[in-house]
Amino acid sequence: MRFEDLLLEIGGRFQILILAVLCLLRINLPMHFLLHNFLAAIPSHHCAIPHQEAFVNLTMEEVLLISIPRKPDGTFSSCEMFSQPQFHLLLNSSLQPENKSIIQHCQHGWVYDHSQFTSTISTQWDLVCEQRGLNQATATFFFIGVTMGAMVFGYLSDRFGRKTMLQLSLVCSVVFGMLSAASVSYTMLAITRTLTGVALSGISLIVVPLGMEWVDVQHRTFTGILTSIFWSVGNMLLALAAYLVREWHWLLVAVTGPCLLSIVCLWWVPESARWLIAKGKVKQAHRHLLRCARINGRKDFDVSPEYPLNEYKNMGGSYSYISLFRTPVLRKISLCSGVVWFGVAFSYYGMSMNLTGFGLNIYLSQFVFGIIEIPAKMVMYVLVNRVGRRQSQAWTLILTGLSLLLYTALAKVGGGFSEAAFTTVYLYTSELYPTILRQNGMGYTSFMARLGGALAPLVFLLDEAWRSLPEVTYCGVAVCSGAVAFLLPETLNVRLPEGIEDIEKPQRQVRTPAGRS
Repeated sequence: MRFEDLLLEIGGRFQILILAVLCLLRINLPMHFLLHNFLAAIPSHHCAIPHQEAFVNLTMEEVLLISIPRKPDGTFSSCEMFSQPQFHLLLNSSLQPENKSIIQHCQHGWVYDHSQFTSTISTQWDLVCEQRGLNQATATFFFIGVTMGAMVFGYLSDRFGRKTMLQLSLVCSVVFGMLSAASVSYTMLAITRTLTGVALSGISLIVVPLGMEWVDVQHRTFTGILTSIFWSVGNMLLALAAYLVREWHWLLVAVTGPCLLSIVCLWWVPESARWLIAKGKVKQAHRHLLRCARINGRKDFDVSPEYPLNEYKNMGGSYSYISLFRTPVLRKISLCSGVVWFGVAFSYYGMSMNLTGFGLNIYLSQFVFGIIEIPAKMVMYVLVNRVGRRQSQAWTLILTGLSLLLYTALAKVGGGFSEAAFTTVYLYTSELYPTILRQNGMGYTSFMARLGGALAPLVFLLDEAWRSLPEVTYCGVAVCSGAVAFLLPETLNVRLPEGIEDIEKPQRQVRTPAGRS
């Protein structure tokens, strides 16, 4: 009996409970990954104008008129002021200032509109105008942390276990999340947000593979799609939390709090039996399988704790990220999947961090962005089972890119394609790599994704060179990475590979829909 057949025989409530807890953990991720939309939001602002006696009888609108130059669209400039009041503009506001040289950058700070945000890091440390790059860099620092964490947790979870590293990830997320909320300087925030990214990457990497390693081949797609749907739930909860908590310190506390509940719930989840067997810890895996059978009402389940060894007999040894590139087929998978993950994350975060394109207020835009992901994922459940993983992955990326090129008209549709691509890539990649290298593979691909996520916010700065350059860049990367996805092997109805030799075989053993090999 193979491990897949064993899971098919004893599956039931036990796996449902595991998935319920893992889905709860998944909610934590978007509340931090997309937090930049609210944490670093830039409200309407203009240069602070020092009080003068000549302003005593003037309204605030008149003071702005003689102190702040107007932009071509008629609104007041956010980053410039007159060095001297232009009183002649009171007579005719359409007149030009006496001398262009009197326009200068803000000299006395800024005044912010607090009607939407009580405070953000932008208003706290004046990260606007010339400091706008530092504001965008906050998201980049976070994703740099996630990038580093992907390599660390990918390796450690293959070596020391999925559950152990998941627990460590949650504890560190709480610690660094709370330290971020207590930041008293931009430098402290940048460091703690980077470390929060390192910690959260463990949750991002481990949840989906751990869930899939506890289910049989027939339920892998359902597992991958279900956990992905709870990302969308977290997306919507972020909108609600940000709407209710308008002060950035307390917002960080609010989005970090759920990690505490996750730590408690994770205690019940067992280690991956598949990983334990691959590591030779057969008796420990056997105890978990007996517990699974008991909870699922399979009281007649009786199998020797030594049975799985023949399936894993040649899997000993030490594996690292270098192992992903040592053999021809695995090397091709790693190179192509790395490009695909970069494109998926680059386009997704390029869209999700520019919510103004929805034409709604930022809270409703965030909520809508979460809602439209859910039907996209339900559609993907059908597509990945009917047309396969490879075609679904490639075309969702290509369509994301085309939607990004026409962002204003197709923002909502593009958001759905983008999330569909992200949903597929987690499921697909977990099936491409063998058990002994699965977390190393997920760590490497997540590294590529977070590299894309780190660069995505900075691309917005390219609009100073050409207004449409960011959208063109996102489109080009998405379409090219979608084309690369066609080079990957199909994994629909294929057993999860256990060792490298399973990857290098001309064709892995396939299951029919009825569940027989």
